Order: sequence, then C-alpha cells, then structure tokens
Amino acid sequence: MTAAAVVVLAAGSGTRVGAEVNKVLLPLGSRPVLAWSVLDALTLPEVTRVVVVVRDDEHDAVAGALGAHLADVLGPDDERTVVLVSGGATRHASEQAALAVLAPDVEAGLVDVVAVHDGARPLAGPGLLTRVLEEARRSGGALPTVPLGPVLGGPARGAHGHRELHGVQTPQAFRAAELLAAYAAAREAGVEGTDTAATLERFAPDLVVAAVPGARTNLKITWPEDVGLAARLLDGLLDGVSGATRGS
Repeated sequence: MTAAAVVVLAAGSGTRVGAEVNKVLLPLGSRPVLAWSVLDALTLPEVTRVVVVVRDDEHDAVAGALGAHLADVLGPDDERTVVLVSGGATRHASEQAALAVLAPDVEAGLVDVVAVHDGARPLAGPGLLTRVLEEARRSGGALPTVPLGPVLGGPARGAHGHRELHGVQTPQAFRAAELLAAYAAAREAGVEGTDTAATLERFAPDLVVAAVPGARTNLKITWPEDVGLAARLLDGLLDGVSGATRGS
C-alpha cells in the first residue's frame, strides 16, 4: 500500500519577525509554530513519513519543541516516523536534503506522493493538505492559490478586462517519482529552483500541476505583527471548527 510523505521546511530564522530564535519555535496557542504543521500532517492516515528540515545548530531545539507533542500522537510501535534533517544554504538545497531521506521509500514504491510545506505557515490545516495530496495523485502536482485582486492590462480575464493575480501558497504536493527525478536533473544541471513547483516546471515540463483553492488564513509568519495575527486567526479557527477538520 502506497502512502504520502510530508516535508516541512523549518531551516529559516527569526530575523524579520524580530525574534531571537527561529520563528518556527515561537509559541502559538498551545504549541510552537512548527508543531502545528507537523501534527496536522500526522492526523492524515495516509501520511507515514514527515521530514522536518532544520538548521544544523537547531536539531536539539527543534527536537525539544516537538518532542512532547509527538509523544501524544506517536506510540512506541507506531510505523509512522518524524525525522529531522539538516537543511542547506538555500530552499532548494533544503528540499534536496529532505528528498534524499525519502528516496529509498519512493524507489521502493512505499511513498507515491510528497507534499512540501513551509513550517512558518502553521494554519494550513489538514483539509488543505488532503486536497493537494489528492490532486497530486490525480494530476501529477498541486499547489494552493488565493486571489490577490484584479490588475489592469494584458489579456482580458474578467468581466471588465481585468486579469486576476493569484498568490501561491504551500503545501505543494507532487508525485514522488517525478519529484525525485526532477531534483536529480536539477542537481546534474547545477540549477536551483525558487520553490518546488519552479523546479518541476523546468525539469518535469510534462507533469501537470493543478491549482487548488488555498485559504486566506494560511498565513506565512514573516513580520512581527504576523505572530499576533496568526494567534487571532487560530482562535477563530479553533472556535469555528474542531481540530480534526481545521483548514478544510
């Protein structure tokens, strides 16, 4: 039986958010920012592997931040695993490091789709993750988008000759074999993509990557005010729906 894997990128910093620690280690409600994404992934029965990409000097800090929360959901005989791996100097290098960990399972046919998510987006929720994994199996790849509003100029798209811009979010999901092959080709060519989808676009051009509806609550924590905003959004999400359906 094939399963899904989720890569959570957490090798950033707290520089722009004004924190002395990595922003994914900041508290958000009842758990650290990073723990929301990791635990959301583990709520999905199909997810058997979670790879968290961290900085070299933060393995202990991340393990400590996640440890108590993982103990609540992973039993001693659980076949699901959460692995920490050191990231690289760029996003692409960090993704490459995670895929190297997953490669044996992908090549053995145990993992058929992989989602890549920013650890600084704690409010994506299991519903959105489910949608991109399902669409990746169906189409080849999936990324969530949200409308940013109309702009003038260029080919007409809307009723008044406006084009509507869309922002791209994570998690982004792709068929695992094609993902590994694209990153191997990128490494051979000495090229790095700005994100996962950009790498697939260049090195797996025949792979169909479909857009799925994202969520405006899927905030990426970047600036100081984002932490407070994320807390308020979280309160609203928890008040409105149960944790099992959050983000659906």
